[in-house]
Amino acid sequence: MLLALYESETAFAPRQIDLAQADERAELERLWPVAKFPVLRDDARNQVIPESTIIIEYLALHYPGKARLVPAEPDQARETRLRDRFYDLYVHEPMQRVVADRLRAAEQRDPLGVQQAHEKFELSYRMIEAEMATRTWAMGDIFTLADCAAAPALYYANRVHPFGTNHGNVARYLERLMARPSFARVLREAEPYFKFFPAG
Repeated sequence: MLLALYESETAFAPRQIDLAQADERAELERLWPVAKFPVLRDDARNQVIPESTIIIEYLALHYPGKARLVPAEPDQARETRLRDRFYDLYVHEPMQRVVADRLRAAEQRDPLGVQQAHEKFELSYRMIEAEMATRTWAMGDIFTLADCAAAPALYYANRVHPFGTNHGNVARYLERLMARPSFARVLREAEPYFKFFPAG
């Protein structure tokens, strides 16, 4: 979500929550009982909006910024949303499964779940490899909501299931994403937390 905010140059006041602190967790739960990040609180409109994709769409509707991340044309908008969901469900989700397994005690590991996650990576990488053979960004020449989903998903996925030599288009797409000033800023701000990412 930060990438989208920076891309659109949308003003906001960040609030970090430490879930290990009971009072801070309770604060988040009052906003969104699921207690997952991110959550946007819009005091001006008295609204609480969870989930990155929904937040980006909400901001585009009520606080349009410099970048239009969801195309106005209905079919292009649908394709953009499809790719956003693809990167979230088929790249980001298996990455989270592998990382969560690495954080578990040995006796709680899920080797079958991890194997299935790696199989999903291979399928997803093949699909992205073919698609990105003729594209600069997920939707072609314009940077969209789909790229906002792809950037963190591919960055962390490559750390748990490297692209390898067969996925050069995927690797070059990630390179373009990392060179984008908005995502470069996100990565700089995340550097202090990289040490917590579990090694393979």
